[in-house]
Amino acid sequence: MRYSKLFSPTLRDTPADAEVVSHQLLLRAGFIRRVTSGVYDYLPLGLRVLRNIEKIVREEMNRAGAQELLMPMVQPSEFWQKSGRWDKYGPELLRFKDRHGHESCLGPTHEEVICDLVSRELKSYKQLPMNLYQVQNKFRDEIRPRFGLMRGREFVMKDAYSFHANAECLAAEYKNMFETYHRIFNRLGLKFRAVEADNGSIGGSASHEFHVLAESGEDLITHCSACDYAANVEKALSTPASYQGIDAELGELETPKKTAVNDVASFLNVEASTLLKTLIYVAVGGEADGQVVAACVRGSDNVQDIKLARAIGADEVVLASKEELEAAGTVTGYAGPIGLNCPVFMDASLQNEVGLIAGANKYNYHITGLNISRDLSELTYADLREAKVGDTCGKCNQGSIEMSRGIEVGHIFELGTVYAKPMEVLFQNEQGKRDVATMGCYGIGVSRLMAAVVEQCNDDYGIMWPVNLAPFQISVITLGKSETAFAASEKIYNELLDADVDVVWDDRKESPGVKFKDAELIGIPLRIVVGDRGLDNNALEIKTRWGGKEEAAPDVVCEKALSMLESLKQETN
Repeated sequence: MRYSKLFSPTLRDTPADAEVVSHQLLLRAGFIRRVTSGVYDYLPLGLRVLRNIEKIVREEMNRAGAQELLMPMVQPSEFWQKSGRWDKYGPELLRFKDRHGHESCLGPTHEEVICDLVSRELKSYKQLPMNLYQVQNKFRDEIRPRFGLMRGREFVMKDAYSFHANAECLAAEYKNMFETYHRIFNRLGLKFRAVEADNGSIGGSASHEFHVLAESGEDLITHCSACDYAANVEKALSTPASYQGIDAELGELETPKKTAVNDVASFLNVEASTLLKTLIYVAVGGEADGQVVAACVRGSDNVQDIKLARAIGADEVVLASKEELEAAGTVTGYAGPIGLNCPVFMDASLQNEVGLIAGANKYNYHITGLNISRDLSELTYADLREAKVGDTCGKCNQGSIEMSRGIEVGHIFELGTVYAKPMEVLFQNEQGKRDVATMGCYGIGVSRLMAAVVEQCNDDYGIMWPVNLAPFQISVITLGKSETAFAASEKIYNELLDADVDVVWDDRKESPGVKFKDAELIGIPLRIVVGDRGLDNNALEIKTRWGGKEEAAPDVVCEKALSMLESLKQETN
């Protein structure tokens, strides 16, 4: 490709609405352009990178035995009603009616569609297992799209779905996909972690998220300093530092206008860990929909909303309103577990605690000397607290919990029969009886990966693409206006094309500074500089995007560049 013909509008200034590095650089380097909130055009450079990512994903999925197909983005409402998700999924599901009044949606995921397909074609256990995948656009009507490709409304995703005759077969394929994902992200040159995760709205049992490590990541992931345990903070198991309370009689203290934990602790001259924090929630969705519950954790801890939702059987939880607080028998800022008119869920780490301070369920008062086992009954104990740095690992009970920021780029699930049963994915088993297939699903955010790579691979000058992802592997830059330099550049360019290299020739009538800055901004791994001085000295400069530099005579410069390119590929792998 000649740069003079390339549609690659670069920007010198950072767009004001671009908050994270990947969004800034992908806009500045001419890879994407905003269409509307959370929706982007992929310009030629961006599409080249996207296709390179897809190529790696496809190669590894095919290697793992999966088969590619393509399903429609538009999905009929009947499928979602049959699975029970039409009302459950929420406002992220973009619903519409066609001219005949038929309800449909834009697919955010494809469990229903794949189940419908397989249910019509699956007859016997002999057809199982099967793993079918696609690379396709999805749409989720995010309430607050942000960070460019990292959280858009329309995005490119690889989603795979496996079907099995039994749980053992599903577990084997889950392991296969777990290893496949490691190969994919390693080939992409990423620093990442696989962490245990909550299944969220997808449902099912076991699941792992794959996070690219980056300070801009929206997710907080925990990992142990001594073992291989890693989990999303929504699921992380850990043990807090022990607290030695002093057993005492139950009493009451006036705490005027002191509602926040730190304010109460300061007023009473005690540590925040001495307090019991009680929050009142309302369940949304699931079996507990509409139920009001109390959640109790130590004052120095926070309630992990997802853990609470799973403990009570809800899709999510929201804080109670003033009216709901009053109906539960308490008031704003002074909630405590004694005498509430609702179920009380207590963090498991508090089971034997004594000498705690808690709200008295009336304005300006707290109770003291709370003994959990003595003063409370009909409690439900569960892991409710959010893990913190310094906690003891819940797996090995030796290491301490550390935390990192991550960008979720992949998620795998053991779904079981959550979708197969309502969607009637049935087959004849070995005993000749009708049985329900068990499922797994495996997703990768392909377009999000483009942003995630940039978050890890950049410097003050622009993007630093790994060789196998770069839109072009080599840039030939012509300096000056002489015919000799132009002819030499064209010869090198054609020789690289013949060697099947993705090469761009910067033949523009621009200054050397502009050409060098654009090459660095775009992130091309290798550049060959062709100018009269280098030709006269029989030594052309070859420079890597990472700062390495070599020189070679014009007649062997392509051979040298290809050798350097191969070395860069080996470093990536």
